[in-house]
Amino acid sequence: MRRRRQILAAAVLPLLIVALFFIVYVFFNIRVRSFLLSSSASLNDSIERNLIQTKLRLLIGIFTRPDSYDRRHFLRLIYGIQSSPLADIDVKFILCNLTKHEQKVFVGLEILRFNDIIILNCSENMNNGKTYTYFSSLPRLLQQQSSHYYDYVMKADDDVYLRLKPLAMSLDSLPRHDLYYGFVIPCSSMNPFVEYMSGMGYLLSWDLVEWIASSRIPANDTVGPEDKLVGKWLNIGGKAKNRVSNKTAMYDYPGTNGRCSHELIPETIAVHRLKSWDQWFHVLEFFNVTAELELSNLYHLE
Repeated sequence: MRRRRQILAAAVLPLLIVALFFIVYVFFNIRVRSFLLSSSASLNDSIERNLIQTKLRLLIGIFTRPDSYDRRHFLRLIYGIQSSPLADIDVKFILCNLTKHEQKVFVGLEILRFNDIIILNCSENMNNGKTYTYFSSLPRLLQQQSSHYYDYVMKADDDVYLRLKPLAMSLDSLPRHDLYYGFVIPCSSMNPFVEYMSGMGYLLSWDLVEWIASSRIPANDTVGPEDKLVGKWLNIGGKAKNRVSNKTAMYDYPGTNGRCSHELIPETIAVHRLKSWDQWFHVLEFFNVTAELELSNLYHLE
């Protein structure tokens, strides 16, 4: 009898040891896998948070007049099909006070439909303070918006074609503080500190926008060529230690403005002085803006 118990114990003990090892193995793998999945999820969340935090935010303010309805609708097409993985870019149309009853109705409809218009408290003008009002008003106008924070603010003309993806790429590695970016004047210069950035489209970091809103230097000098004034303010104030002139990626349309012009190139960020539909067509065709148009039975463009 005792012999049988010894044989039974000898047979069962290895099975118990194997079962114990199996239980430990399963438990360990579950814990490790759970830890790895949790770590992976945390890592992914961290990467996503960092991407969100480092993705630059840009406001482009296109200066236009209340009656320029057709131009605004056209530009909505131009910028509505563009985006960049590097940046969140908001395009807004900048107007001064509306003066006619029909403007209040038609512009009101645009705001209801697109919500892409900012109306400043000023009289419509080019070189009589609109640019100062634009930059100086933004901190106050945007402080109540949930998404008010921008790294950069741009002022652009409505006769310029901006390519948002190359623009964002050019900004991605630049400082987000004390930055003044654009196409330096005079046309022949490559030195961003020589004078000022052309009014076709120049960009300021948000801290400079806040400085314009609070400093008496720009407030006391608002009348004159607007792009030249901005450079003057920054020079007098000792601001914009970081300056970038992005030639030859920014330029005037071929043949329109001497040395500020050159032929269209693939690396383009901005083409200025597009005054006619023929010029717009030439530019849009060169950059093949409809390349992503999908085939459909609903239309044919041949």
